[in-house]
Amino acid sequence: MSFRSKAGAALLAFGFIAMTTVMATAHAADKFDFSPEQKGRLHTGKDAEAVNAIPPSFKFVKEGVLTIAIAPFAPPISTYATDAKTVVGFDPDFALLIAESLGLKLELQPVAWPDWPLGLASGKYDAVISNVGVTEQRKEKFDFSTYRLGLHGFYVRTDSAIKSIKEPKDVAGLKLTTGAGTNQERILLEWDRQNVAAGLKPVAIQYYDDDVTRWLAVTTKRVDANFNPNAPQAYESAKNGQLRLVGTVNAGWPLKSDVAIATRKGSGLATALSVAANNLILSGTYGKALARWSLAEEALPKSEINPPGLPKF
Repeated sequence: MSFRSKAGAALLAFGFIAMTTVMATAHAADKFDFSPEQKGRLHTGKDAEAVNAIPPSFKFVKEGVLTIAIAPFAPPISTYATDAKTVVGFDPDFALLIAESLGLKLELQPVAWPDWPLGLASGKYDAVISNVGVTEQRKEKFDFSTYRLGLHGFYVRTDSAIKSIKEPKDVAGLKLTTGAGTNQERILLEWDRQNVAAGLKPVAIQYYDDDVTRWLAVTTKRVDANFNPNAPQAYESAKNGQLRLVGTVNAGWPLKSDVAIATRKGSGLATALSVAANNLILSGTYGKALARWSLAEEALPKSEINPPGLPKF
C-alpha cells in the first residue's frame, strides 16, 4: 500500500473513531445521569444503630454535618456534573447515604487524590470516600470501613471468543494490555511467571499511556483484553457497547484489598460508618446505588473494619 493510500485509510479510520466517540457520548448521556440535580439519587432514613455507634467524644468538623473529602477523578466512581462543579457518581451517592444514616447533612470537599492523607490527618474533614484501597501501610495511620470490592477487570471485544478469565492459565498465550508499574501489572507478571514455569505459553503485554488508547487497542484487535481497574472499564463498557467483562481479580491478589472509607486512626468513627454501611447492604439500598452506576459486580457482602489489606512489598 502506498503512503498516500495508508494516509487515506488512517483518515477514514480516524473519522470513524471520532463519529463512534460522539455516538457513544450521546448514548452515555441517556444511560448515566451527570446532571447536577441528580433526581435519581437514592436516599435513606436515619439509622439509630449507626447513630448510637458514634463515639460521644468524636467531634465533627462542623456540627450536624459529615464532611467528606472526595477526588472527582473518573466516572462512574466520581466526576463533575454538567455544571462543572457538582460532584456525581457512586462515591458521592454512597457518601450521601452514609450521612443520612447518621442523621447528618453531607458536605463534599473535592480534593486532589494525593492530598487526602494529609488533609484527613490534620482534621480538615471527618472521612474520605474516594476509591481508597485498604493497604497494610495505610492502616498504620488510618482506620478503614470497607464499602466496595477492589477489583481489576479483564475486558474483551463484545464479539471475542474469550468467555472467561479467572486464573493464570486463562491468560496463557494472550496479548494483553495493562498499566506499567501498577498493581495489576504485578498480578499479570506473576500469573505469567506461573504459566511459563508450568510449560504454558507466555503472555504478550503491550503498554499504552491512557485508558482510551487501551480500549481502542482492544476494539481494534491489537490486544485480546485490557486488564485494569474495573470501575472505569465498566463505565466504558456500558457507554459504548463494544467491551465485555470476562473476569475480575481482587486488587490485592492473592489476598484482598477492598475499597474503604478512611477515617483518623483511633477516632472511633469507623465503627459507626461500618454499621451504617451494613444496614444499607441489608436494606438493598446499597445494591441499588451500585447498579445505578453499572457497578453491581463490585458489591461487598458486608462492611468490615480494618480487614487485611494489600501487604507491603
